[in-house]
Amino acid sequence: MADASFTVECPCCKAKLTLDAELRAIIAHVAPPPTRSVDDLGAAFDKLRTKSAEREERFKEQLRAEGEKGKLLDRKFQEGLKRAKDDPEPPKRLYDHE
Repeated sequence: MADASFTVECPCCKAKLTLDAELRAIIAHVAPPPTRSVDDLGAAFDKLRTKSAEREERFKEQLRAEGEKGKLLDRKFQEGLKRAKDDPEPPKRLYDHE
């Protein structure tokens, strides 16, 4: 066989793949050209500003949740302590035999 390879273009990303028919394998790959996600610079800056604001809001939410974590753990402990007082028998462990 003189030339058992051929090139196809990916319909999704437009990358070029060179396939060998005899080996049934991809022997080369050419990445697609980069595409612009925005057409003008002003829109790109606006997009960056909104993403920055979203990141800042998520950070504030996580900071609030971390601040309340101590309260949550304390309430869970108090609830467990209350249940332990109501039922004085220790819980059964997996390795305890009756």
